[in-house]
Amino acid sequence: MNISTDEKVPIHLKVTLTIREAAEYSNIGINKIDQMLRLPNCPFVLYVGTKRLVKRKEFEAYLSRIQAI
Repeated sequence: MNISTDEKVPIHLKVTLTIREAAEYSNIGINKIDQMLRLPNCPFVLYVGTKRLVKRKEFEAYLSRIQAI
């Protein structure tokens, strides 16, 4: 099954997000998310080679637990 460029998966259904998508999804700046992903033991980072992705469900859970960033 090939997904054409016209058939994109909505962000809220994706398992992982790019930093840009996570910023759009959460209304948190790209630089702040990048900084968060670099923290040791970040619970929502997924490395694909050197590329960093955001695990959406873990990111949502993290945001629901914290009061400030």
